[in-house]
Amino acid sequence: MQYTINVTLIEDDETIRDSYAYLIGGMEGYAVISTYASYEDAAKKLHTDAPDVILLDIELPGLNGIDALLKIKKILPNTPVIMLTVYENEHTIFEALVNGANGYLTKDASPQKMVDAIKEVMEGGGAMSANVARLVIKSFHRNQNSPLTRRETEILEQISLGKSRKRIAEEMYIDMETVKSHIKNIYLKLDVHSKADAIKMAKDKRFI
Repeated sequence: MQYTINVTLIEDDETIRDSYAYLIGGMEGYAVISTYASYEDAAKKLHTDAPDVILLDIELPGLNGIDALLKIKKILPNTPVIMLTVYENEHTIFEALVNGANGYLTKDASPQKMVDAIKEVMEGGGAMSANVARLVIKSFHRNQNSPLTRRETEILEQISLGKSRKRIAEEMYIDMETVKSHIKNIYLKLDVHSKADAIKMAKDKRFI
């Protein structure tokens, strides 16, 4: 008899939650045994659910997915958790991995990719969207002697991609003043006075 992989899904958007549950549950050998709109809802029942894999949204109401991950790992230390997100955000990716995430997928991943990721983490692997994997690899290729913190590096990379301060703040879940403060520190550390100079120096020295 074929073994069924039981999945719990924690996602606040009802449409996305129902779609994932339908698509994954429709795959042979997979069953979505429970769905929750927040960590707070899930926390009371996770131990009883005892899923094989958890799909966890990062942008949750109440306790966010990164912080929820730490708590889930205390409740079910041996259960793989795959993070789901809209944004490919390097700081968040590394926070999730440090907190024990077994995989990291963007929400535009196909149902087949999600099922493949579930299978991969069940077998002890680490599942990532292609763009997320590229970000992780890129971070290892940077100049390790950069004066910039990881957060400053990511903000400067986002600026180099032409993103506005407002967009950066939204994608990194921080306020505008924090972004401005980081940019000021970047300019000070690189001893530059413009965005163009900061980007040029950082690229020349492989800080980004």
